[in-house]
Amino acid sequence: MQPEPGSLAEYFDGWYADMTSAPATDQIQQRHLGLPPHLLSTSLLSWDGIAEAVAALRLSPGHALVDLACGRGGYGLEIAARTGARLVGVDFSAEAVRQARAQARRLGRAANFRIGDLSATGLETGSADAVLCVDAIQFAPHPGAAYAEIRRIATSGGRVVLTCWEPVHPGDERVPERLRQVDLQAGLTAAGFQDVRVRDRTDWRARERAMWQEAVALDPGTDPVLRSFHDEGLRCLQTFDLVRRVIATATAP
Repeated sequence: MQPEPGSLAEYFDGWYADMTSAPATDQIQQRHLGLPPHLLSTSLLSWDGIAEAVAALRLSPGHALVDLACGRGGYGLEIAARTGARLVGVDFSAEAVRQARAQARRLGRAANFRIGDLSATGLETGSADAVLCVDAIQFAPHPGAAYAEIRRIATSGGRVVLTCWEPVHPGDERVPERLRQVDLQAGLTAAGFQDVRVRDRTDWRARERAMWQEAVALDPGTDPVLRSFHDEGLRCLQTFDLVRRVIATATAP
């Protein structure tokens, strides 16, 4: 499936392709987030955060874990390895899916990575014992549809873990537009989930600040990935104290 020219999926296809030639960004992220070299991340969940997600997902061997907006598959592959779960990763970037499949082969891990959207996964209703979405729900053009899709694919009693950033003050126009719309409590509750809990994680935030400070101190030269990393650091630090780091957990009725 080819993304439409100028679409967000097309942008991320190029972004993921560029990352294969710039391992320095992976090394910086891994060092600050406490991740091992084999865990290829394009999000900002730390090693401690993975442990918290594992505990909240309550997976058993053979359970189906759906990793939405899975990127290169790092978090889903790690959690599946720890729990014995069957992993299905979904991302709208064909390049991300290609890299996730390649990484699973390198690690000798069984996983099913497929192209799909946050609001249209293509998965069967009630097929997921657990759903994970790391730092990506803000990319859904219609957030309500994305929460509804998560509810649709989650089986009764299935667990959900979402991580993201939310505005400290809702409606603050200084916050990037995508993050202004994030309200995990409201989104999960409206979709019909129960036992919804949203908690701040200031310790994760401290790791992020240190990482972005290193990013902006880089001389990216002509490297497009380092330039993107440097520029993202500048943007994030400008609004750093306007958002809070959160993890949401919920249960499908």
